[in-house]
Amino acid sequence: MIDRARLEEILDEAGRIAMRLWPGDGHEVASWEKEPGSPVCEADIEVDGYLRQQLGRLLPSAGWLSEETVDDPERLGKGLIWLVDPVDGTRDFLRGRSGWCVSVALISEGRPLIGLLEAPARGEKWVAVAGKGAWRNDQRLAASTRAELVGARVPAVSLQPVDQILSMVDQPNSIALRVAMVAADEADLVATLRWGFEWDIGAATLIAREAGATVTDAFGKPFAYNKRDPRAFGMMVSAPAIHEAAVAHLAERAQAIAAP
Repeated sequence: MIDRARLEEILDEAGRIAMRLWPGDGHEVASWEKEPGSPVCEADIEVDGYLRQQLGRLLPSAGWLSEETVDDPERLGKGLIWLVDPVDGTRDFLRGRSGWCVSVALISEGRPLIGLLEAPARGEKWVAVAGKGAWRNDQRLAASTRAELVGARVPAVSLQPVDQILSMVDQPNSIALRVAMVAADEADLVATLRWGFEWDIGAATLIAREAGATVTDAFGKPFAYNKRDPRAFGMMVSAPAIHEAAVAHLAERAQAIAAP
């Protein structure tokens, strides 16, 4: 049995490490691009190193998959793995905005068992345990129950003409925090139509699901984790009653983009 209290302490400290480097507190943070359009900063690296050390001590038998660590294929033979994004929402982090978090999930046999988001710049701690519910700052979460797609709240900065049936709400850069908004009934739908990585969504989708949201890929299929290729095409997290309509609304675009 994992020591939940110690796990949350580790996430607290990871958040403090990130906050010490956050430009929002006046710190000048070193940053660069791993590849064009993919920023990384010293906070990503420091938090990643700290988490790998401490989570490894907490659960030595678990494998490791992180955005900022070279993938080790030995994880594929592990029943448990840590799935980590040390700073999800790096662009907001670098701009001194609060829309970023530390994301950690424990995956058991391809499914999220525990998910945590530490968002210290927002004063938020999100936790979910499979089969036991989800919380933000110790408040039990209940996801959106919207019944109609038209007017659904979507975290976005703009919408295509075909999506004008939806209603925009504030969008943090962190995809994990956007998903968590559905869990907290602050949004009704979060959808992506691109290839994304397991570490982006592992913790947040468990939080949403445990709060009562429906969670699938862009085609309405369930996610699997600790795959050889740690990617999936698209994501659809929504109030249960609008999920089928949302998948149908985006189906043609999803098929066109995902096609080889």
